[in-house]
Amino acid sequence: MKIDHIGIAVKSIENSLGFYEGVLGVREAEREVVEDQGVTVALLPIGDSRIELLEPLSDDTVVAKFISRRGEGLHHICYEVDDVARKVEDLKARGLRLLDGYPRRGAEGKLVAFVHPSSAGGVLVELVEKERGIEQ
Repeated sequence: MKIDHIGIAVKSIENSLGFYEGVLGVREAEREVVEDQGVTVALLPIGDSRIELLEPLSDDTVVAKFISRRGEGLHHICYEVDDVARKVEDLKARGLRLLDGYPRRGAEGKLVAFVHPSSAGGVLVELVEKERGIEQ
């Protein structure tokens, strides 16, 4: 298991890149719209992990509501696992609260699932399935 990425909720990816690219020297590798989650995602590799900037597509998305309540900042930590479906079943059997009772497609088309902050010490945890057949 490793940290795949750290999700940062932002109002504007373009404005945020001034800090990440201009100050830290971290370059954006890719950007995509994830309609299902209502966000535009910019991925910035840093070491063996990545920063994921999340910009809401509209004011009624989960990320937009997060920003309106808490402001921009740390949104979630994502851990890479071998099998998201198996991990979801294991967590449910342990009584943990999940935002989804099943894996769904996230950024890069990978399977993801979210553990509710109430079951993870106040932190929103995302699980992402490791790409099969690729050693990392």
